[in-house]
Amino acid sequence: MQSSSVDIHPTKSGFQIWGMTWAHFLNDGSANYLPGILPAILISLHEPVSMAGALMAALLIGQALQPLMGWIADQIGGKGMIILGISASSVGGALLGLTDSVAALTGFLLLIGVGNSMFHPQALASVRGLVHSRQGLGLSVFLVGGELGRGLWPVMASLLVVRYGLPSLLVLGVPAVLTLPFLVRYAPRQTPQRGKGRRIDWSRHTVSTSLLLGLAGIRSTVTYAMVTFLPILWHFRGGSLVSGASIVSTLIAVGIAGNLLGGYMMDQIGRQPVLLVSTVVMAVLVPIVVIVRGQWIWVVAAILGSMLFAGSSATISIGQDIFAENRSMGSGIALGLANGIGAVLVLIIGLFVNRHDIPLIFGLLGAATLLSTVIIFFLPRHLEPA
Repeated sequence: MQSSSVDIHPTKSGFQIWGMTWAHFLNDGSANYLPGILPAILISLHEPVSMAGALMAALLIGQALQPLMGWIADQIGGKGMIILGISASSVGGALLGLTDSVAALTGFLLLIGVGNSMFHPQALASVRGLVHSRQGLGLSVFLVGGELGRGLWPVMASLLVVRYGLPSLLVLGVPAVLTLPFLVRYAPRQTPQRGKGRRIDWSRHTVSTSLLLGLAGIRSTVTYAMVTFLPILWHFRGGSLVSGASIVSTLIAVGIAGNLLGGYMMDQIGRQPVLLVSTVVMAVLVPIVVIVRGQWIWVVAAILGSMLFAGSSATISIGQDIFAENRSMGSGIALGLANGIGAVLVLIIGLFVNRHDIPLIFGLLGAATLLSTVIIFFLPRHLEPA
């Protein structure tokens, strides 16, 4: 049976989509659980809170390589970048608990970032090739796997660390090792683009790419500032490691609903309304989440998470359509380069932040988010054919 939308029937393409969603869960889980254990890492290495931004930047800066990795993926095709990427992310993540110095920790974080950059562009382009209509929802299904990983793994990692210590993080690398044979056999192959299609007209893409990076970069900065500094603020207020990690998990896991709803609404009403509504709500909630106390912080984090990720499919599809002649690279720009911008900005924020400055920082981020709504009106509105 063939489906005109996301194929959830037991056909080959449906099997591949769900398999890639599982791989995305493992890759992004390994690559993003650092915030859940960051207070414990800082204590074990005897480092101040200002080091948090630097460590997060080391983890995330490799994402800026996604456009390059996407270009390489389009040239060589196949599935090798997917397999190498998840391998590097998982190995680096599993070894975080064995480090006894900032230098070694930074090396593993950089390995995770490079692996993440290898995995995403080819995986995104391959999944879009499997879904020929309702691409917003199709991309959302795949993205949900990554968001589940980013949401659940910080709590799982913190529980392991509290119970068994940092070396127990090795356990988190096992599922990816067991999944590699599946990827070798069943992951979708990307058709090599070398010598095919149109050459990239960089001058034609400059303005639209800059606008996309401005919007996506601000959204990434807000996301990374949230997951970096909220658990630390919670720790300073006397909260436990696990409960601090659960705030991050709530923000990201509830973002799954926002991602699916955003992808569905993108197919129904277009990209601009989805981006506009989610960005305005983000601007309102970002300053509030660091002010509220008690159980309300989870409530606000949940709503904010749904808005943060409601625009994910829209921004990625815009990047793919801007660079229709090289969609892996377009995915890498919309996701990876924007995340790299967010990583650099979080590094800069971390150099100056202390426990008393966090509410002020989030107030400024809220204002920047509100200003970014202007960009939305100048972005491409319609999907190009797959």
